[in-house]
Amino acid sequence: MSLPDDLDFARQEGTRTIRRAAALCAALLVALLANATRVQIFETERYGANPANHREAIDRYGRPRGDIVVDGRPVTGSRYTGGMFRYERTYTDGPLYAAVTGFASQRYGTTLLENAQDPLLAGTDPMLSLFPLWNDLVRKHPPGGHVVTTLDGAAQRAAYRYLAGRTGAVAALEPSTGRILALVSAPSYDPGELSGASASVAGAWARLNGDATRPMLNRAIRQTYPPGSTFKVVTAAAALDAGVVWDPDERTTSPDPYRLPGTTTWLRNETYGCANASLRYAFEWSCNTVFAKLGVDVGVRTMAATAEGFGFNDPKLRIPFPVVPSTFDRELDPAQLALSSIGQFDTRATPLQMAMIAAAVADGGSVQAPYLVEKTTTSAGDTVGTAAPRTRYRAMSPATAAVLRQMMTDVVREGTGRTAAIPGAVVGGKTGTAQHGVGNSGRPYAWFISWAQAHDAAEPAVAVAVVVEDAAGERGEISGGGDAAPIARGVMEAVLDSRPEYGPNSNGSASRPRSGTSARLSPSPK
Repeated sequence: MSLPDDLDFARQEGTRTIRRAAALCAALLVALLANATRVQIFETERYGANPANHREAIDRYGRPRGDIVVDGRPVTGSRYTGGMFRYERTYTDGPLYAAVTGFASQRYGTTLLENAQDPLLAGTDPMLSLFPLWNDLVRKHPPGGHVVTTLDGAAQRAAYRYLAGRTGAVAALEPSTGRILALVSAPSYDPGELSGASASVAGAWARLNGDATRPMLNRAIRQTYPPGSTFKVVTAAAALDAGVVWDPDERTTSPDPYRLPGTTTWLRNETYGCANASLRYAFEWSCNTVFAKLGVDVGVRTMAATAEGFGFNDPKLRIPFPVVPSTFDRELDPAQLALSSIGQFDTRATPLQMAMIAAAVADGGSVQAPYLVEKTTTSAGDTVGTAAPRTRYRAMSPATAAVLRQMMTDVVREGTGRTAAIPGAVVGGKTGTAQHGVGNSGRPYAWFISWAQAHDAAEPAVAVAVVVEDAAGERGEISGGGDAAPIARGVMEAVLDSRPEYGPNSNGSASRPRSGTSARLSPSPK
């Protein structure tokens, strides 16, 4: 081969080598771009959720967080601190609103509204921007939006004040819409103690979790209790709708004491006159024997269906954070059904669920879906989303609801719930005392559920449920009327006072008398 041929061959080989190298580089570049696309688009959530990845937290707390608003005023804020996490969450009246806001912590994440509305509050919600994809690409987000709650500040403060020093919870609703007006759990805590990344935050976390009173447990929506005699509203609704009882004033066939079916156990009452009592009398004076037998007569299938019509056994209820399901068993023998029908055995309910029961009576038999967020807005105040009332369940017929409204009114006017009476308003209620513990050894829980309507108003303004775990006094002296009803009355008064047709000096006259200053009546048992 001649020299020119050798040079030409070498030149061709060099060209082929360069082409191969270029093709390899192009393939590597494509693979690199494909992997980057996979990581940044398809694997974003997995990498973002990795505990070792602090980028999202640094970005989240690198700018002020949006606020949670009550009565037009923010109850949260953001404080500049410098450092890696530049802003930390602050809370105004933190313990007052802890059962609603939850906490936003650099160390321990978010809970309750801070968690359920986190994308909006953190500014990552696509609804906050006209160009969300561009914001994701350049990793620049708009300011956090605001969450406007349905809370009535006066009702929230009243519930917190009246529960002070007690262990328990209060839930209050607007019956016609489902708007949550108050949600309080006691004892409470200051969520601001968990803001930031300092050593004191870890200390506060350990102290709060080690506290025997469990201040971070939201008893209003994440603790279930035996509802006791307050559940008799459900049993009465089932009996009336099923036709087991046609006339609430007719005498029933209900022996006193009543032997639980299939057992040698006798159920007794803590009041007199319950033998063969009418539904109205039994409801007003809380006769266990009448309602236990009614539950058996109605049957487990209808009792369970009625309970579910009020919201029991619903694992999907959110307000917008999840609510622990209240439960009524579908498989019970007759003795168990008798006890379940008076709110004992395995029947369990959250205070929010019991407020929904009172609201169903007040609203003609329908249960409006409870909700806590009225609307969400941008940082500039432009509306992002709004809530609308919707019926979630149909608990009973309107005719049955009308009978129950009258019977609940009788409880407050002349029965076991007289301490809930409010001058200038119609108040309906039901007391309850629930046994618990091994062999019923625990201190009974005191319950009261109620609704209130101004005399000249078109519909009830509020429905309330109160549970007190550590009611004062001897076991035999603990009652829903004595321990829980005054708390409910205070919350109902706070709501009614904010309504123009009922509030003080609404017609230019002197302020109406407060029930707290009127003579207190000694409640009957239950």
